[in-house]
Amino acid sequence: MIVKMKKVSVIVQAHDKKDMLRELRKAGLLHISDAAVRTATVEELQKEGEAIARIRSQIQESAAAWAKRTGRKGRIEQLSCTDAEFDRLHSRLSDMLVERKELSEAVAKESLLREQIKDWGDFDPESVQSLVDAGVRLTFYTIGKKELERIPQEISYVRLAPVGKMVAIAVPGDLLPAEISATRFELPEYGLSELDLRINNARKRLSDIEDEFASCARYVDAYSLRLSRTEQSTRFEEVASAMGDGDQISWVSGFIPEPKADEFRRLAADNGWGYLIDDPSEDDNPPTLIKYPKGVGIIKPVFDILGTVPGYRENDISMWFLLFFTLFFAMIIGDAGYGVVFLAVAIGLHVKQRKATNLTVLLYVLSIATVVWGALTGTWFGSEVILESAPFLQKLVIPEISNYPQLFGVDTVSAQNAVMKFCFIIGTVQLSLACVLNVIHKIPKRDLSAFADVGWMIDILALYFMVLQLVVGAHTNISMIFGAVGVGFLLVCVFGSQGPGVSFLQGLKSGLGGFFTTFLNTISCFSNIMSYIRLFAVGMASLAIAQSFNNMASGMLHGFALPAGILVLAIGHGLNLVMGLLSVVVHGVRLNLLEFSGQLGMEWTGVSYDPFRETVQES
Repeated sequence: MIVKMKKVSVIVQAHDKKDMLRELRKAGLLHISDAAVRTATVEELQKEGEAIARIRSQIQESAAAWAKRTGRKGRIEQLSCTDAEFDRLHSRLSDMLVERKELSEAVAKESLLREQIKDWGDFDPESVQSLVDAGVRLTFYTIGKKELERIPQEISYVRLAPVGKMVAIAVPGDLLPAEISATRFELPEYGLSELDLRINNARKRLSDIEDEFASCARYVDAYSLRLSRTEQSTRFEEVASAMGDGDQISWVSGFIPEPKADEFRRLAADNGWGYLIDDPSEDDNPPTLIKYPKGVGIIKPVFDILGTVPGYRENDISMWFLLFFTLFFAMIIGDAGYGVVFLAVAIGLHVKQRKATNLTVLLYVLSIATVVWGALTGTWFGSEVILESAPFLQKLVIPEISNYPQLFGVDTVSAQNAVMKFCFIIGTVQLSLACVLNVIHKIPKRDLSAFADVGWMIDILALYFMVLQLVVGAHTNISMIFGAVGVGFLLVCVFGSQGPGVSFLQGLKSGLGGFFTTFLNTISCFSNIMSYIRLFAVGMASLAIAQSFNNMASGMLHGFALPAGILVLAIGHGLNLVMGLLSVVVHGVRLNLLEFSGQLGMEWTGVSYDPFRETVQES
């Protein structure tokens, strides 16, 4: 259920502005969605937060590298520190981070320079400079042998040791003429020996800095605490900067859940605030707070991972999402053996965490559903041998949908058709449910477009029989199907653009104007039902992969090849499990978020209710 929101405006005297915000933050009731105004204070706090996060990240990286290098594991005992101690520590580490960057750049630059001059051998640039000071100016070149012969006789030069395949020369006085092809060598500031010394010293200092950061792993929690405080202060200043201000008063607006309205009234009365509480207008965009029915909240981790939030005025489909997602998961994974693996993982998480979190309970539900579906289809690690050797497993199978129908005297095509028909039934039920939910949602608003949803439901039910005829060859009455589709199409055209505040004639005109779009959407209904065949197709693909690996390993499960056979089975089924999970995301989630939600008209553009609140106690 999406909790109803109230729009709240709070007014105080200007000088009480920040005191009011502190009390609001402590109460943690008001969702403030005003766009923040960038101020110097906000920018300074943001930069401070970025610097703290950067240092903390470096400490964690250095500590992890040190632990890997030394082989030491386990959590490092954390130390607390006062604000003054933290500031001194942070200042020292910030300086070291700057020094680390400068040293890294210097090492990279000087290492490149060393590569460029190493062929010239080790020399002392100062000795060359002493010749310059004595009035002897030398310019160094590398030149090919043929180009060397073209140097005019009047130009003197000293031939040096070769540099690679090139001839090295030193030319006193003027530069070589431009027409002579030679590469000038710029005398570096340091020779090879000096460069090696500088590079080694820099690397040693970098190592010392890394060790220093690693030794500060004891202060990671202190850094996390300061970062949380900085982020809280930043949010406070953002809200303060976005508040409306007059000459003598300040005000802020936001939203609170309707059940919290009385609590807010008491807060306002205790602090002497002026306030206004009203229902959100159509122009407002309230946040979404979902109150999950008992047992349905286990689907929340999926929504959190997907980052999907229904709009405030949209339907809450969490219960239906959970039911269909569970069924889709079971059919796509499709193997009772894999379900047992997931069940073992759920038990392991439960034991490790010592409590059943939403994610753990969801994993229990999904794994049990997979075991049930796999048992009904007779699928245990894709092995027919397991099913043949365990009569009690055969008793759990429904022969008409079995993946090994020959064991029960059922034709393979008939069994596959039965599963495909079941997929289309699921699709028809889910899409029709969307129409029903829309009608229920619109009736209290006296929205005539509810009749269009009735029309869509008629189309879906009629097109289901068309799908059966085309895919599984079921006999249907085509004339009745087209007649029903025509009735549904007419209802959609007449009532599709109706709504509160729209006259019937305006809605009719608009609906008839969208005739072609409605026609295309009707065809889309047919493809939406067809898309549910992916449950059958992906499940069969997973079974085929499992069977392939079983066949590969079957010849190795004896003698000296036994370990290799077990390895093939472990790798093959492991990959199949991973691919199955990806298929659940691609196909199972898609059917809920696109086909089902699309029929509901949901856009998932909601913003989660996130009240302005204290995230950490102020120091």
